[in-house]
Amino acid sequence: MAEPTPRRNEPRLRPAPLLFEPAEAVADPEHFFDLESIDDPGALLARATELAQAFRAAADRAVEFQAMAAAQLADPRRFDRLTPATIAEQAEWTEDYAKKMVEFGRDLLRGVESGGPELG
Repeated sequence: MAEPTPRRNEPRLRPAPLLFEPAEAVADPEHFFDLESIDDPGALLARATELAQAFRAAADRAVEFQAMAAAQLADPRRFDRLTPATIAEQAEWTEDYAKKMVEFGRDLLRGVESGGPELG
């Protein structure tokens, strides 16, 4: 899994709208956000690029929330705090990566508590 990279000074990308995939469309392995129905290569490139950027932005946001959750779960003030090894097991990470995520999450939480960039 890739290491988290804090980007506090970069503007947050707003993902393109992801249209709901009906169950029957999801069951079709050839169907992917209706891209297969776009005949114009320019339009296909534009929409596929929008989707790629949206997925990238969503993945970045999800990693930030994972890090904040890891930091909260490892908080020494919690009576039921978890060890990095336990967090790693639950998230399917290595223990070293879990430790880095806890630190990254603490940095993010400090930013939120001090009025830094909003993550929600």
